[in-house]
Amino acid sequence: MQPETRQLLKITDTTAKKLEKLQLHSAWDLALHLPLRYEDETQIVPIAGVNVGDVCQVEGTVIYQEIQFKPRKQLIARIQDNSGAMLNLRFIHFYASHQKQLAQGQTVRALGEIKRGYFGDEMIHPKIKSPENNKLAQSLTPIYPTTNGLNQPTLRKAIQAALETVNLQEILPEKILQNLKLPSLAHSLRTLHHPPPELSMNTLANGAFPAWQRLKFDELLAQQLSMRLARQRRRNGTAKPLISNNYLSKQLLDILPFRLTAAQERVCAEIQADLAKTVPMHRLLQGDVGSGKTIVAALTALVALENEGVQVALMAPTEILAEQHFIKFKQWFEPLGINVAWLSGSLKKKEKDQAKIALADGRIRLAVGTHALFQDDVLFDNLGLVIVDEQHRFGVAQRLAFKNKGQDVHQLMMSATPIPRTLAMSFFADLDVSSIDELPPNRTPIKTKLVNHLRRAEVEGFVLNTCQQGQQAYWVCPLIEESETLQLQTATETWQNLQAALPDLKIGLVHGRMKPAEKAAVMAEFVSGSLNVLVATTVIEVGVDVPNASLMVIEHAERMGLAQLHQLRGRVGRGAAASTCVLLFAEPLGQISKARLKVIYEHTDGFEIARQDLEIRGPGEFLGARQSGAPMLRFADLQTDVPLLEKAREIAPILIADYPDVVERHLERWLGSKEGFLAA
Repeated sequence: MQPETRQLLKITDTTAKKLEKLQLHSAWDLALHLPLRYEDETQIVPIAGVNVGDVCQVEGTVIYQEIQFKPRKQLIARIQDNSGAMLNLRFIHFYASHQKQLAQGQTVRALGEIKRGYFGDEMIHPKIKSPENNKLAQSLTPIYPTTNGLNQPTLRKAIQAALETVNLQEILPEKILQNLKLPSLAHSLRTLHHPPPELSMNTLANGAFPAWQRLKFDELLAQQLSMRLARQRRRNGTAKPLISNNYLSKQLLDILPFRLTAAQERVCAEIQADLAKTVPMHRLLQGDVGSGKTIVAALTALVALENEGVQVALMAPTEILAEQHFIKFKQWFEPLGINVAWLSGSLKKKEKDQAKIALADGRIRLAVGTHALFQDDVLFDNLGLVIVDEQHRFGVAQRLAFKNKGQDVHQLMMSATPIPRTLAMSFFADLDVSSIDELPPNRTPIKTKLVNHLRRAEVEGFVLNTCQQGQQAYWVCPLIEESETLQLQTATETWQNLQAALPDLKIGLVHGRMKPAEKAAVMAEFVSGSLNVLVATTVIEVGVDVPNASLMVIEHAERMGLAQLHQLRGRVGRGAAASTCVLLFAEPLGQISKARLKVIYEHTDGFEIARQDLEIRGPGEFLGARQSGAPMLRFADLQTDVPLLEKAREIAPILIADYPDVVERHLERWLGSKEGFLAA
């Protein structure tokens, strides 16, 4: 927090540090730090009228006080009000000040939840105050999210100072506000911080309450404005047009053992048309697991490489996926006379330095790698195209760093997690989207089975039977090493157990802690068919393509996200044999786990799974937001606030065209320095 802000809000350095732990760096941040719930200190409730479960404030005279030592040390006080009704107050943790405040004959107010106690109704650890010089509150008392060492009175004081300091004047034009029929921003914020007592807790918690609607709308509008401006800036940029004469792509298509689907041909044409423009391409290629995005990426790279001296970089989030791309691209491109370079964090220094020099002087024209590609010391001679696979798995800051390697480069982002409509309307509004909406004809449907882990022996028998018929199997475990908290079986233990249970089969093990060369060797054995079963952690989630693998067993499926389960399941069903995915689960199952398993059992369509995943988890995982610090929606909900999102989409272009000063002020208020993240 800036010194001038601390001074303005009369906040000590210690309090400022605590506030920063809550990501509260400015007066505006504090104004938007809204209550979790409220307490009603506006009225006194007669003790005779209280019910168990009520949270209320009572007032009475202390008629009895005792420190009890059994079953544990505690302070008990009994108060009586004018009606003659009595209530016990119990403190398990107490100080001498409590004893003084609750001395016999003192009149006190107590606020808390009424509980049924052994000696009648009671409050445990109520909030206590003296009624002297304590007028009843005029509004409900806010209870804010806080952190250790920052109490509610201090936080309330800081937020109140912020509300008095920040400029809550309307920015949006009067004409637009009238059409919206929403309260002013100032009224909305003040109402949510200090609601009048006549508003019920249910009303205040309801997202449809007008004050909430106003905040949600302003937030969604800021997001839409930022996205549209990012798109506009990109359209004003100049990238080198990459014109294709198709001589390389025709050679590749001639040697492929399959033909492109109509959907693949359509998206290739969309991408090729974009690359030929001077406007930098910013396209998302989405397609379900196994729809054939990799070959589209390869053909896109060839369009760029047909232009003299242009370099292409392909980045993937994990080493094993990047390595799969590297192997595939080498297999496809080397017969065309194109060398493919590999760059990852695990490369030896000498090899890495050689690759960096060759990238900087232009000798390497196609580089495949992990996040190592966007390190500061990696320079490109003439980067023209960036391809980012599983783009949602990278933090936004990482994607920005990579994008900035070339001046206005063309970008193709790929995702096997289809983007639900509401996300496409909001967080991906600045992208052109191409969808591969059909699977290759040789793909077989995958049967999904839910099996309790107690029937593990039956599943092992199924694995044996599958492998004896000449097929292969994956057995996926969620953790590498034992965790006391999760108590999940480890990949190593599973591998040992399976070797003991299935001695006739050759079983390999691959996990994230292995050296890349070891991983590659095991994967090569599995691909060649010399291993029957591959025990793996989720490193094989994306990019692994073994047509002969027709069975996947996923251990502790209840612990995994829907997108991850769908990705894993997509590793089978890539050949002609009927394929099965067995989801082993352990009981008891939580509500979210039950919901996930139900969805994955009932659906194979990635778009429907993504839609339901968004309902269960929210948008964070789709956006790589946790890794980035990107501005997530704090107030709006993409499931319930679609009408507000549509209004924001409608109003954003009007503001950009007619009110540029309003746009600037609105973005400064809502996004501040974070706006650049939305352009990634």
